[in-house]
Amino acid sequence: MAVWGPAGRLGLRGSLGVSRLLCPRFQSRGPQGVEDGDRPQPSLKTPKIPKIYTKTGDEGFSSTFTGERRPKDDQVFEALGTTDELSSAIGFALEFITEKGHPFAEELQKIQCSLQDIGSALATPRSSSREAHRKHTVFQAGPVLELERWIDKYSSQLPTLTAFILPSGGRSSAALHLCRAVCRRAERRVVPLVQMGETDANVAKFLNRLSDYLFTLARYAAMKEGNQEKIYKKNDQSDQA
Repeated sequence: MAVWGPAGRLGLRGSLGVSRLLCPRFQSRGPQGVEDGDRPQPSLKTPKIPKIYTKTGDEGFSSTFTGERRPKDDQVFEALGTTDELSSAIGFALEFITEKGHPFAEELQKIQCSLQDIGSALATPRSSSREAHRKHTVFQAGPVLELERWIDKYSSQLPTLTAFILPSGGRSSAALHLCRAVCRRAERRVVPLVQMGETDANVAKFLNRLSDYLFTLARYAAMKEGNQEKIYKKNDQSDQA
């Protein structure tokens, strides 16, 4: 979600400064050079560095993309926060995946970008947004279909599941299983917003397919790295007596 901030204003001042220096008023008037009164003076002001904190949320409220103030535990911010957590978990998993040189790292980076788009859609609740807002933050069905293609591609190369598996199979696989679990929670946070008409159904569909993709990819990573997946075995209750 784009935010206009001090950095943009600093850039504008910089460009104005360049224009000022190029103005004919400051060009040389002859062999003697520039007159003292016309010589551009260096600015003594240090550009103001924007602060990361705003203090606007100290009372427990935050703003949507539309400018509406809502409590920080509002369903919109719960969904936003969990989606952000999911993207962070994927970023963590990518560290292991990149070390192994897996080509699907590019897919995961593309998914992180889609999650950023989802964040924009979630931050634009329909009950308080105008058509202009929704036009810029709509989430299309294309990424959902792409996930389905990726799932089919990896599923066709995997052995058929004959038992429940535990999150395992090496660091890449285990990290992807963690992403899958966070994704399921993100989906649970988004579904009520879809049911209330606050966000597009494609958002929930994407998260639903993404959890399946992450599960499939975890198995695929374990297979490619030659790691054994752990199989669920029911505990023998008699051993606990």
